[in-house]
Amino acid sequence: MTNLQPYTPGPANAARVQKDRGPNNEEKWILVVVKDLRHSPEKVWQAITDPAHLREWAPFDADGSLGAAGNKVNLTTVGAPRVTETTVTRADAPELLEYKWGDFNMRWQLEALAEGTRLTLWTNIPRPYIAMGAAGWHICFDVMDHLLSGNPVGRITGPEAMNFEGWQRLNAEYSLQFGVETPKWASKS
Repeated sequence: MTNLQPYTPGPANAARVQKDRGPNNEEKWILVVVKDLRHSPEKVWQAITDPAHLREWAPFDADGSLGAAGNKVNLTTVGAPRVTETTVTRADAPELLEYKWGDFNMRWQLEALAEGTRLTLWTNIPRPYIAMGAAGWHICFDVMDHLLSGNPVGRITGPEAMNFEGWQRLNAEYSLQFGVETPKWASKS
């Protein structure tokens, strides 16, 4: 991509944690990320389902469309040799999308607003990594918003994101909000 715009993320206010109990009464943490976008649900739907769009902002590449229930798609994690085959379990365009990315349940909801779309992602993340996930998805949502607005900032994911100053700040802010410690290897020394 050319003509990338400078980018600094805003405050850590896009994510929250839902705490639940699993079938064996174990604690489960669900990361909920919400962003109001100035784009139609149809445009946002394309951004979260189309491989070409995902390649510009998401933390994985998809070898097929996530836009139809039953589609089998390989998701390749950026910066890691991890490929996960997933089957889209629900795709109600342009309102609801569900699939798994490895061990992570991914549930996307698009709610039409007067001036755009409220995008909400629910995903399970182990407690020690929830702030890292919040920082990463916060940035991914911002990058998607810039892309859809015609002001691309370039993909910021994986190891590259962890070295990005904005990610470091968000990770620290979300760690404080969620009451979790940042893993020592995840912080800049």
